[in-house]
Amino acid sequence: MEDRIETEKRRTSAKMNKMSKVSEMTEEKERRMKRSLEQEEPDEMLSIDSKLCDKEVSESEESVYSGLEDSGSDSDEDDGLHNDDDEDDGVHNHDDEAQQEGVHNHDDEAQQDNKLNAEKKEEYEHDSSDEEDIRNTVGNIPMEWYKDFPHIGYNLDGKKIYKPIRNKDELDEFLEKMENPDYWRTVTDKQTASDIVLSDEQVELVKRLQKGQFGDVNFQEHQPSVDFFSGDVMLHPVTNRPADKRSFIPSLIEKEKVSKLVHAIKMGWIKPRRAQDDSRGRYYDLWGKEDSSLLAKHKMHLPAPKTLLPGHQESYNPPPEYLFTQEEQALWEQQDPSDRKLPFVPRKFSSLRQVPAFPRFIHERFERCLDLYLCPRQRKMRVNVDPEDLIPKLPKPKDLQPFPTTQSLVYKGHSSLVRSISVSPSGQWLASGSDDCCVRLWEVCSSRCVKVVQVGGAVKSVCWNPNPSVCLLAVALESLVLIMSPSLADREVALSSERLLAAPQEAEPAEAVGAVTWVECEREEQNHSIRLKIQHPKPVRQVVWHAKGDYLASLMPDHSSHQQVFIHQLSRRRSQNPFRRNKGLVQSVCFHPIRPYFFVATQRSVRIYNLVKQEMTKKLQANSKWISSMAVHPGGDHVICASYDCRLSWFDLDLSTKPYKMLRHHKKAVRGVAYHRLYPLFASASDDGSVIVCHGTVYNDLLQNPLIVPVKVLRGHVTTHDLGVLDVTFHPTQPWVFSSGADATIRLFT
Repeated sequence: MEDRIETEKRRTSAKMNKMSKVSEMTEEKERRMKRSLEQEEPDEMLSIDSKLCDKEVSESEESVYSGLEDSGSDSDEDDGLHNDDDEDDGVHNHDDEAQQEGVHNHDDEAQQDNKLNAEKKEEYEHDSSDEEDIRNTVGNIPMEWYKDFPHIGYNLDGKKIYKPIRNKDELDEFLEKMENPDYWRTVTDKQTASDIVLSDEQVELVKRLQKGQFGDVNFQEHQPSVDFFSGDVMLHPVTNRPADKRSFIPSLIEKEKVSKLVHAIKMGWIKPRRAQDDSRGRYYDLWGKEDSSLLAKHKMHLPAPKTLLPGHQESYNPPPEYLFTQEEQALWEQQDPSDRKLPFVPRKFSSLRQVPAFPRFIHERFERCLDLYLCPRQRKMRVNVDPEDLIPKLPKPKDLQPFPTTQSLVYKGHSSLVRSISVSPSGQWLASGSDDCCVRLWEVCSSRCVKVVQVGGAVKSVCWNPNPSVCLLAVALESLVLIMSPSLADREVALSSERLLAAPQEAEPAEAVGAVTWVECEREEQNHSIRLKIQHPKPVRQVVWHAKGDYLASLMPDHSSHQQVFIHQLSRRRSQNPFRRNKGLVQSVCFHPIRPYFFVATQRSVRIYNLVKQEMTKKLQANSKWISSMAVHPGGDHVICASYDCRLSWFDLDLSTKPYKMLRHHKKAVRGVAYHRLYPLFASASDDGSVIVCHGTVYNDLLQNPLIVPVKVLRGHVTTHDLGVLDVTFHPTQPWVFSSGADATIRLFT
C-alpha cells in the first residue's frame, strides 16, 4: 500500500511540472499575439479571436480530464488559466508559425496524458480485489474502539469515513425484510459500517463452510496421500545428526539457579507460603458451635430457629393470587395466632414510598430475642398433610395388562357345590371335585365334560401332578387319597404314568405302620381310571403335589393328634409323618416350588420347615384370626395367606416375618388364593361371590418393594347357603382364571 502511494505521488508531481511548462508556453504565446494584433485589421482580429476561444476551450477540457481532477492544486492552476484568458479577451496579434507550434505542442501533451491514463488502467487491472477494496486504513483492530465516534476510520487521503445514518426501527427492519428480496443475503461490513449484498458465489461459499466442507469446490478431500517415508529400511538415514552434548550432561545454568534459590532460602530471603488461617476472620457464626455446647447435650434442647426468608406474599406489590379474599381474611381473623400460616395480611401498594411502617416490628424482634434467649419450653408436633398425598400413586390397570376381565365359559354338570378344581400342566384339561360324590374331567377350550368318575364320597380336594411327563390326578375324599390315571395324554405320557404306578412296593417305615396303607385297586375301579388307594386314619381335607411329581402331602386337621400331615412317595409307595408333636390345628400345607422347604399353616401362623435339615427355619405371623388357605409365589420368596376374617396377607420372606401388606378387599370370608405360574398375577376367592385379580410384580432388586395393585373384580357366581366361591386357580400358560362355587358351576374368566 505504501509503495502504491509513493508511485501516485511521483506521477502527480510529474504531471504538475508538465502543466506548469504548458502554462508558461501559453503566456509566451499570448504576449506575441498581443504585439501582432496591434498591427492587424479588425476583421482578422475577430477571426483570430474566435480561433483563440476554441483553443482555450480545448485546453481547459484537456486540463480537466487529464486524470488530475483529484488534486486541489491542479484545479487552482486551471482556474488561473481560464481567468487569464477571460481577462485577455481583446484583440491579439498572432503569427502563423507560433500558432502552428502551439497546436503541435498541445497535441503532444494530450497524447502523453492518454498514454499515462492507459498505463494506469492496465496497472489496476492486475491488482487483487482485496487491495482495491480497502477504503478504511485503520488496519486489523477491534472496531468497538470507534463506537463512541461519528466516524469509523480514515481513507487513503487521511480523511474521516463517517458512519452511515441508521435511524431504522424494528418496524422499518420488518418492512425491509418483507419487501427486499436480497435481505437474507445482506451483511454489514464492520470496517465501513455499510450493507453489502453477497453474490451467489459468496453465498455458496458460506453454505459450504457452515457444512464443514472445504471452501474450494475443486479441492479433493480424499485424494491419495503421498508417502514421504516408505516402510522399507533405506541404506542412508534421513538425518544422521549426532546427539547434542547438552542432552546428556547436567545443565550448568540450571545448577546455578538452584544454588541461588537454596542460598536465598537459607538466608531467609525466600519464605515458604503459609496457609491462611480462616478461623481468625472478621466474621464468625454465632450459633455455629451450639451443638457442641452443654445445652446441646440436653435431651429436650432445641436449636436456635432460623428466620424464614421473605416470600411473594410479603412484597409491597404481590401478585393477585397472594392477596386475601374477604372469606380468607375472615377465616384468618378467626384462627388462633399459632395456627395461622401467615402472621400478617398481605397488602398491595402502588409504590414503595406509600408503604407504611410495620406496626408489629418491635414486637416481632422482641419475640425473636426471647426465642433465642429463653428457648421454647414446649414442643408442638404439628403436621399439615394433604389427604391426597397419603394415597399411594398406583399405575393404571390398562398399563398392567394382560389379566382376566370377562367371563368366557361356564362348566355345568355338578349337582352340588364344587369344592376343588385343578388344571393339568398342559392347560388342556380341568378336573373338579364336588359333594355329589363324583370327579369330572373337562376340556378347557370347549367346556365339554370328557369323563365322570364316581368315587363314592364327597370330594374335598383334587390336584393334578405338576410333572408334564406323567398324567396323574390325586383326589381326596373322606379318609382316602385316590391316585387316578385318566389317560387323557398321548401314549408316551400314559406309559410313563403306568411305569410310575407299577413300581415295586417296599416295606413301610416304622412310624407309618398301621397309620397309612397303600391298596391296589380292583379291575372294576381300574376301568374307572383309579389305580391306587392310600388309606388314612382320619378324613383327608387337602392333597398337594411336589414340583417334581414323585411326592405328595395329605392334610387331616385334628386337635387331638400329631398325625395331621403325611408325606407320601409314589415311586416307592411309602408314607411318613414328618411331625412328632402337635403344633396346632393345621389348615393348609404346601411345597416350596424350588427349594426343599415345606410350608405348614396353622390357625394364626405359618411355619417353614427345611426337609433336608429337618428343622424349622422361619415362623410367619399372619395377624389374622383363622387362616383358610395359602399359596407360594413361583419365585419362592413370597407367600400369600387368606383368612376367614376377610383379610389377605402378603409375606416377603427376605424382609420380615410379619406381613408386608394386608389387603382387605373382600367383605366376607376368603376361601382360596392362587398365584399364576408365569404372569405377575394372583387371585382371591370369597364367600361374597367375587374373585379379585391383583397385579403383583416382584423385582429382582432386593431394595425395591413388590408392586401390588388390584386390577379387576370378577363376579358371576351366585351365593348359595351363605357360600360363594370356594376355590380358584390359574391356567398354567394363559392369563385365565378358573373359579368354582357353591352354585355347582365352574367359570372361566379370560
